[in-house]
Amino acid sequence: MPVAAISVVPVGTGSTSLSAYVAEMQKILAETEGIKYQLTPMATIVEGELEDILRVAQKLHELPFTQGVMRVVTDIRIDDRRDQKLTMEGKVRSVQEKLK
Repeated sequence: MPVAAISVVPVGTGSTSLSAYVAEMQKILAETEGIKYQLTPMATIVEGELEDILRVAQKLHELPFTQGVMRVVTDIRIDDRRDQKLTMEGKVRSVQEKLK
């Protein structure tokens, strides 16, 4: 199951704060079936089937436009591993084990 980092940046909002946009995006994620997500300081990490990830990424990208923003930059990084199960927790656990 793929894990993706999605970062949506509204441009030209007149404010340096983006937290209100991020909060609205978190609401969309909470309402999306088939997606597990985790907010981080620099992006939102999502886990799910690839088609679900791409579908929710499009919704997140479109959200600022519905709020009057005229330009949005979205960065999506997808880690899709086919040789073993991939999860957000597993990726973190793998690094933590190597720190011991």
